[in-house]
Parts: sequence; C-alpha cells; structure tokens
Amino acid sequence: MPKRESVAADARLFAALSDPTRLRLVTTVAHRGSATASELARLLPISRQAIAKHLRVLYGARVVARRVEHSGVRYEARVERLREAATSLEAIASQWESRLARLKAIAEKP
Repeated sequence: MPKRESVAADARLFAALSDPTRLRLVTTVAHRGSATASELARLLPISRQAIAKHLRVLYGARVVARRVEHSGVRYEARVERLREAATSLEAIASQWESRLARLKAIAEKP
C-alpha cells in the first residue's frame, strides 16, 4: 500500500498535468531542457502571466524545478518525478489486471 504522502503527491501531479496548457508547458520545457516564462510566452500563444501561473502549479506538484539565474528564473522538467508517477500508475494497473484475471477465472469455472 503506498504511503499517504506519496498518494497526495501523485494526486497533485496528475491534477497539474490534467490541464492541457500545463501538459504542453512541461513537454516544451522537457524538449528545450529549460526555459524562462518569457521564453515560453514567445513560443506559445499564452500570456506570460498565464504561463507564470501554470508554472507555479507545476512547481508545487514537483513537475518542474526552478533555477534562479542573473537573467531570471529558469524552469526544468523533473523527469524523475514523471517516472515515479508512471511507476505508481503501473502498480495500479497491475493490481487491476490481477483482480480481473481472478474474476475471469471465477466466471469461467464450470
């Protein structure tokens, strides 16, 4: 059984990624390696203020990391966090596959 903190962290991550704009931001940042909110605003049809708001949500969900530089704040995708979430989903899928296999075996008994 996963720890309560882990479940809460996964819930924040999935909620953050459920928004198409935030998912696009994470994909863009991961592809570029890093980006500032201003750079993202130039790349995407979204205001810099909206991007900053979405980046705060992604940062709170630990999907992106911030690095302060002399030119501003750069954001980087936390790929390891995405892998952790994928592992959580795989564990859930495995449990359901096992349950469905047992149910199928019971249903097919003569």
